[in-house]
Amino acid sequence: MGLRERKKEKTRLAILDAALDLFVEQGYESTTVEQIAGAVEISPRTFFRYFANKDHLVLWFHEHGKAIMLETLASRPQDEPPFTSLMHALRAVLADVAGSAPEDAERFLKLRRLMDEHPRLVGLSVAKGAETEREVAEVIAARRGVDPDQDQLSHLIVGFAMSTMRVGFECPRRDGTMSEVTHRVAESIELAERSLRPGWDLRH
Repeated sequence: MGLRERKKEKTRLAILDAALDLFVEQGYESTTVEQIAGAVEISPRTFFRYFANKDHLVLWFHEHGKAIMLETLASRPQDEPPFTSLMHALRAVLADVAGSAPEDAERFLKLRRLMDEHPRLVGLSVAKGAETEREVAEVIAARRGVDPDQDQLSHLIVGFAMSTMRVGFECPRRDGTMSEVTHRVAESIELAERSLRPGWDLRH
């Protein structure tokens, strides 16, 4: 990463941190883009170079995880069973979470707290998740040589994989620490792999 990119990343994270702190302190709905920009000493115009709006801030981890998944899928052998490829993609996301710096873990846990306190944000997260599933299903369909608009199995493969991640992240919750979250996601992935008959995802 060059100097310019590092500076942009530093600014992006500063915006994200300021926003999360304000959301926690005074509430999501009560916080404005102007307040977030002011906390980082930038203009609202500069804010919009990094994030489309407040909701984009909350959904940033979705975008980050999706990018890791798509990058991992692109690196997997074309003849690998699609569900296996997706499990590798989920493990790549999990490895990124598990290897995150303490400040990244803190951001993640603040976002979970916000989701708990603001049901509307849960709805946004679900909608973003559905959008991600459609994108990933198109990739899986292309790998299988089928039309994503006609092939239900490609969507079902992705649906099973993503529900594995959702269950791992969300239920059941115990102490809520990052180590507990990552351990539970790993358990969920292993359970899914044990529960499905090999070859189920290879039919056309």
